[in-house]
Amino acid sequence: MSQTIFITGASSGIGKETAKLFQAKGWNVIATMRNPAKETELTRLDNVLVTALDVLDVASIEKAVSEGIRRFGSIDVLLNNAGYGAYGMLESFPRENIIRQFNTNVIGLLDVTKALLPYFRSRKGGIIINISSIGGKMSFPLGTLYHGTKFAVEGISEALTYEVEAFGGKVKIVEPGAIATDFTGRSMDIKNDESLVEYQPLVQKVLAGVETMFAKASPASVVAEVVYEAATDGTNTLRYTAGEDAKAVIGMRGQMDDASFFGAIKQQFGL
Repeated sequence: MSQTIFITGASSGIGKETAKLFQAKGWNVIATMRNPAKETELTRLDNVLVTALDVLDVASIEKAVSEGIRRFGSIDVLLNNAGYGAYGMLESFPRENIIRQFNTNVIGLLDVTKALLPYFRSRKGGIIINISSIGGKMSFPLGTLYHGTKFAVEGISEALTYEVEAFGGKVKIVEPGAIATDFTGRSMDIKNDESLVEYQPLVQKVLAGVETMFAKASPASVVAEVVYEAATDGTNTLRYTAGEDAKAVIGMRGQMDDASFFGAIKQQFGL
């Protein structure tokens, strides 16, 4: 019997590439997204259910889970992928944007996970894979909100591991580096209030540096391959890095004290 993966944020980037890879490997795929009517590629594939899910809408989460189980009979793996990045000075963000960032990247992830936990518990198994980031292990300038959410995902994943092990489940974290997706486009919320003149030199240098970083980004398929490894390797490994830059940066962070790391980041951005 084929296994089934449930993916959030499958309309593009990492989510879509993961859906395509798992389908090619013979899995059933529940590919969820906010606007399934706009999807044309995944709907043509066998054993793929494209359905609506907004991580900010609990009713849509519960409906998608029920629909997926009804269609394929089981869910074996959950991939929490939906999210976006809010970047800019904290002072420039209205409170509603701050709440939306945490609701999407953290509360939404918790709501989707919570919707599937009773099912996984009843089956005495299940794998939860959370897309974090190198930004969940270290921080870059202007990322106060985004890094806050990804640090939260790391802590949630670690602690949840103890709980799901009680019924035979597993939690995995995938930490990509710079990935060539639309993250720097529609998946990024950039705020810059130019009246906050003290920050402007920082903003301009960091934005230029980010463009340079993403010019050498890995394709989303790299992350999809790591997700597949996490889902199928049969180990209790918690963390997986995706992309050569991720391996290098996480390795560097682990070898440096805070002052040295901050100095290296400032040098990289010309600060």
